[in-house]
Amino acid sequence: MEFAKTKDILWVMHVLGHKNIKNTLIYMHLADFSSEEYYSAIAKTIDEARKLIESGFSFVCDMYGVKLFSKRK
Repeated sequence: MEFAKTKDILWVMHVLGHKNIKNTLIYMHLADFSSEEYYSAIAKTIDEARKLIESGFSFVCDMYGVKLFSKRK
C-alpha cells in the first residue's frame, strides 16, 4: 500500500528494510492496483488542509482558491 501512495519503489524498499530491490519486488504482486477509485476533499484554510493530511489525504493541486486532496478508497 505504501507503493500505491508514493509510487516510489525505493522508498518502499527503505520502509520495509530491504537491502536488495529484488526482495521488495517479490511483494509487488500482493498490491492490488485494479481499483483507481479515490475519495476527494477540498480545503479552504491551512487548518482544514492539515486535518486532511493527518487523515491520510494527499495534496493534488490548487484550483479556484481551494486546495484539492485525494485518498485511495
